[in-house]
Amino acid sequence: MNENSDNGSWVYVAVEDPGGNEKFMGLYDEKTRISYIPAFYEKEDAMACVINLPRSPEKKYEVQAILLEELKKDARNNGFLIFMLDAEGRILKQIQP
Repeated sequence: MNENSDNGSWVYVAVEDPGGNEKFMGLYDEKTRISYIPAFYEKEDAMACVINLPRSPEKKYEVQAILLEELKKDARNNGFLIFMLDAEGRILKQIQP
């Protein structure tokens, strides 16, 4: 699949503190020193995986849909890559926004 063809696609992300000071869940890989936003093609995959990702216990998280091109813009502005993951957390695709 061509990365540019994904631009009109909806993807699913975990949103931290929905309805308040919300932001996308971002993770940092110590080994590779990469900051990334985990994203998913399917809502069910996002819901299955997000519960196993490192989270702050005092924060609330909610899976929400977003246009991939909007996610790319936000990731680019904040210095993050986007990792498209499956339900088990395996990387399907890395996107440089």
